[in-house]
Amino acid sequence: MKAILATAAGGTDVLQLRDIPKPELPSPHHLRVKLAAAGVNPVDTKLRAKPAYHPDKLPAILGCDGAGVVEAVGDQVTRFKVGDEVYFCNGGIGDEPGNYAEYTTLHEEYCAAKPANLSLQDSAALPLVLITAWEALVERANLQKEQTILIHAAAGGVGHVALQLAHHLGAHLVVTVGDDRKAGLVHGLHADKIINYKEQDFVKETLDCTEGKGVDVVFDTVGGETYLRSLNAARIGGKVVSLLATPLAGADVQLARLRNLGLGFELMLTPQVLNLHEERVRQRKILEEGAKLVEARQLGVLVTHRLPLEQAAEAHRLIEAGGMIGKIILTMD
Repeated sequence: MKAILATAAGGTDVLQLRDIPKPELPSPHHLRVKLAAAGVNPVDTKLRAKPAYHPDKLPAILGCDGAGVVEAVGDQVTRFKVGDEVYFCNGGIGDEPGNYAEYTTLHEEYCAAKPANLSLQDSAALPLVLITAWEALVERANLQKEQTILIHAAAGGVGHVALQLAHHLGAHLVVTVGDDRKAGLVHGLHADKIINYKEQDFVKETLDCTEGKGVDVVFDTVGGETYLRSLNAARIGGKVVSLLATPLAGADVQLARLRNLGLGFELMLTPQVLNLHEERVRQRKILEEGAKLVEARQLGVLVTHRLPLEQAAEAHRLIEAGGMIGKIILTMD
């Protein structure tokens, strides 16, 4: 089969198209899936540049997100049969093969039936961002109806899914974007207050639209100075959930303490990194709930770039250039 291998740590040139054997089923509970597409995420570019989790297992197939058709099943598989269309977040961090390939294998418990009204290829764009947004908003922030949330980079991969999920939960939506095109996208996704962070002070704008109180929840997908300034945009006793590990200086800690903020972090890869079976099953159930929302037309995923598998390096370059809208997928046909 054809696969993209990260042959070493480094730039996009380390992503090489190779012919390798089709993977065998690792256990009686595994499926082999003929992939239709793989989602490309910022974490893929970071793991290419610095294989943080399994640096001793290169070359490796990257790509956590995938969707395809079940091609073979182990003799103890009960949840799926050959021919089923599935989507999942599995592999791609070095411990087991990812999805930049024509075939992959995964445990049946980590796999969900794809949304019936979403194409097989587009389904590959959804798993990581859906699980990330769900864990951040539902499990970390406990976002409630009528609460107000500030979502940074709301037109990005995670951001535009989080925006839709927050709307589904009944929250009031304050968002940041960087240009008019992105503003148009988030307006169509029911954002109540749109802030162009390049032209406006997002802290001031957030306080102005909340009568000086601040939002109940901040969802930070940017990190750095944006995260630190967001401590002033949350209400007293509010919550700030971030996808990034931004160092806090003493003054930042004191500010968060003074404002009684709940600071949370979201890394959806934790169950896979730490090999937590029950947590991975829980994440699969999030995919099942997400599929219901897609089928009810309350959630969608915007795919802005569809590249053939052999252009994985170009996909990484696009992400690293910044300013992405929606998602990128690699297609296998």
